[in-house]
Amino acid sequence: MTSSPSQPRTIGILGAGRVGTAVARQAVQAGYEVKVATAKPAEEIAMIVDIITPGAQAVDAAEAAASDLVVAAVPMHKFRTLDPAALAGRTVVDTMNYWAPTDGEIAELEADPRSTSEVVQDFLRGSSVVKTLNHIGYKDLEPLARPAGAPERRALALAGDDEAARAAVGTFLDRLGFDPVDAGPLAAGRAFQPDTPIFATTHSAARMTELLSEACALTAR
Repeated sequence: MTSSPSQPRTIGILGAGRVGTAVARQAVQAGYEVKVATAKPAEEIAMIVDIITPGAQAVDAAEAAASDLVVAAVPMHKFRTLDPAALAGRTVVDTMNYWAPTDGEIAELEADPRSTSEVVQDFLRGSSVVKTLNHIGYKDLEPLARPAGAPERRALALAGDDEAARAAVGTFLDRLGFDPVDAGPLAAGRAFQPDTPIFATTHSAARMTELLSEACALTAR
């Protein structure tokens, strides 16, 4: 059974790049216990975590993977470095984007008609993958966060095949300072991948809902 508590308390961040550290800082600000890991031993990243993400804890990847929610913030071309066994039974937030000009073409993604998150879900078969946080720039994550009900609060879409996992991730997004908009199954994540009207643009929850509906209508044709 996938672990997807409706009120997650611990957040594991796999990846200490710009996205991972921005999410970590905002999660600390929101009151979560945050654990950051990379492929390196915890002691090798402890100093940089203390400096860049004060309040977060540097841990080994296995410990981060045991958190209530796990944020995958590695480059898309490295998604197979994630450990399916360690992440089995966990809710995994997929923040990754496929950037062929930067990462080079990934043959399996070029040939696969599914969304990238569906490919990730197939790899992490024992986990429940939820796509979100990929369509906001890491530089915007902290300055654009707003309390619930605040004017001009930005919405973030999320998609996943497990309803309980989506609810847990929605709670997480809300506490980070954004209005979560549930797009439904993981395949709907295609609507906010790169080169879509939603990607890297700011929308209210109402407008985000409209854009997702329009995208789903186009896909159904």
